[in-house]
Amino acid sequence: MCETSFLDRTRDGYDRTATGYVAAFQQHLDGKPLDHAMLRAFTELVPAGHRVIDVGCGTGAATAILRAHGADVSGIDLSPNMVAHARRLHPDIGFTVGSMTDLDVPDAGVGGLCAWYSVIHVPDDVLPAVFAEFHRVLVPGGVALLAFQIGDRPRHLTEAFGESVDLMFHRRHPETIAELLQNAGLPVIAQLVRAPEGDGVESTPQGYLIARKSAPTDH
Repeated sequence: MCETSFLDRTRDGYDRTATGYVAAFQQHLDGKPLDHAMLRAFTELVPAGHRVIDVGCGTGAATAILRAHGADVSGIDLSPNMVAHARRLHPDIGFTVGSMTDLDVPDAGVGGLCAWYSVIHVPDDVLPAVFAEFHRVLVPGGVALLAFQIGDRPRHLTEAFGESVDLMFHRRHPETIAELLQNAGLPVIAQLVRAPEGDGVESTPQGYLIARKSAPTDH
């Protein structure tokens, strides 16, 4: 699968389903203390004085929690329709349309990068380049938080909220992602795995990793 088709399919799928997504998932973090704990820990690990980006922010649910924990955060998403909902729901936070494969952020421009269930749409062969992009935009000592579903097989969705879509959800194991992050210069410093929740809404275990960009070594 080429990068362009993967981006186009993902953008189109979320543009088509944005309204239904808001109705179903805008409150998806309610009653999930472990998820909140990772978001808060990530926020506290961001080097002081540096801003945070939420990449693949969707409608801004996690972005708003990061802001509530004191982060100077903005959101970036591939889907213009999802960004429009995020701006409506959270007018005090800046949201822009963009891709994690080519972030409009200068080198070492942010102290924290959150990818909350967004790398799940990135094909295996593109993931190393995405993590290299995460490394590029983080300051030395900056941190990245990733959330994802754990599993061996991807899920292909062809219909959602009454709309035809072509969305691939890649399920991976924490050690697989940790190795790729390590190779990108982002060694993992914290990991959480929790059981599925939500009375069947989640069908797989959920994984969370916090990685830190190595600071330059003093000589």
